[in-house]
Amino acid sequence: MINRLVKMEFAPDKVNSFRELFSRQQNLIRHFPGCLHLELWEHPASGNTFFTFSKWESETALEAYRQSDLFRETWAATKVLFSAKPAAWTVTEAFKA
Repeated sequence: MINRLVKMEFAPDKVNSFRELFSRQQNLIRHFPGCLHLELWEHPASGNTFFTFSKWESETALEAYRQSDLFRETWAATKVLFSAKPAAWTVTEAFKA
């Protein structure tokens, strides 16, 4: 399993458009083969910075999503709303209590 974190900053006047887009697409992404979990996080102090946190069965499953029509359509609609270049990381749990 892998964990994926993606940081996205939007033009302030495009935040509502992104919220609407995510609302429409989230269930499709969550039900994509290999997706185990998806959350949207917001940095409230900025008002325009969001993060997606997702869990995937494997790197292969994530790559299959990234090559899918669902990803291409969602990303095309999302990237035109950005105010800064997005950043993505595959992360692991550093400490387990």
